[in-house]
Amino acid sequence: MPLVEVVYDEKTKPEEIQRGSAFCNQINRFPLPVKSSPGFLVNRVLSRYMLKAFQLHRERDVPREALDKAAENFGMPMGPVELVDTVGLDVSLGVMGTLTGEEAAEDAKVLKSYVDQGKLGKKSGEGFYQWKKGKPEKDKDAIEGINLESLGDELMKPYFDECEACLAEGIVEDRDALDAGMIFGTGFAPFRGGPLFYLENSKEQEKEHENE
Repeated sequence: MPLVEVVYDEKTKPEEIQRGSAFCNQINRFPLPVKSSPGFLVNRVLSRYMLKAFQLHRERDVPREALDKAAENFGMPMGPVELVDTVGLDVSLGVMGTLTGEEAAEDAKVLKSYVDQGKLGKKSGEGFYQWKKGKPEKDKDAIEGINLESLGDELMKPYFDECEACLAEGIVEDRDALDAGMIFGTGFAPFRGGPLFYLENSKEQEKEHENE
């Protein structure tokens, strides 16, 4: 991803943030100043998104292929299950333990069981999927009969909720910065204009429909 989060706290001098951002520009990366907090922006939002996918799979037996396809149909570059496999199950386990705590206890057990077996995802050739020649093997029939649009909305809700929480807590400077960060950092569908822009437009469209 082309994003680099430039982390600062109350002791960081403005010129240090500017220096870090300038370096990012020199290496052709998009700099995003973020306040120091667990997960910063990108990992914090993605952890909630991935946790929701785990919960839907574990609690309602939603096929992993359907979760991925629903996210891709929404406009994400890859689904949450494939993302976990790509990042690494061991890395995801550590992130989940730091950012979601007891809420993810059951799902962390599942991840740990894979990690203990050496199934780390793409880098080991097997995680939630089997990987061949750098691509996951998926059962195309697993999505049959599933409302992917509704599933996509459900899957993306915690992603949006966490974006709004990050803005409210001042993790980033403003809405535009957050939208840009999520596009460049998570591949959020650029044609939707960023998560907060998308939410605002969706609410306006709902009001218009109510007034018709």
